[in-house]
Amino acid sequence: MTYVRTLEGWVYVTFIVDLYAKVIVAWNAGCRMTTQLVSDTLTWALWRRDAEGHPVGVNDHLVHHSDHGSQYTFVRYGGQLQIVGITPSFGTVGDAHDNALAEAVNGQYKAECVDQDSPFTNLDDIWLATADWVDWYNNHRLHAALNYRPPTEVENEYYKTQQAATNSGNR
Repeated sequence: MTYVRTLEGWVYVTFIVDLYAKVIVAWNAGCRMTTQLVSDTLTWALWRRDAEGHPVGVNDHLVHHSDHGSQYTFVRYGGQLQIVGITPSFGTVGDAHDNALAEAVNGQYKAECVDQDSPFTNLDDIWLATADWVDWYNNHRLHAALNYRPPTEVENEYYKTQQAATNSGNR
């Protein structure tokens, strides 16, 4: 979660990022820093994976890395992760290794979106700017860690390879 100043007050923005492809699977923004905000983001991420034909399953061995913010450590959020078979991982207090990718995405968001487009008036402005930035980040931004390819290209290649492996195993 990161925060953005608007003329009407703070707006909090959350992202869920797939570590493999660096794709932003889901994001959300709200005027209050709550467990519901992060819970809704997770729900959106799970819905997206399902809608794309890649539902999250208990046997996927997924790990959810986050900081020790109360929104992420709240029992209800942990329960939501547990229900779908995702293991929470918080690292140790003051140690950013578990949360390094999230902090990098937040920094990129601030530099490439917030700093470029501010000042923002309100939550609606943040929603519009963030939606544009996430689309660009996922579909057009070239990432050095991905051999200068956009995240959706890497993600699509992964799923295509997985499907080919499944099809060859069914013969």
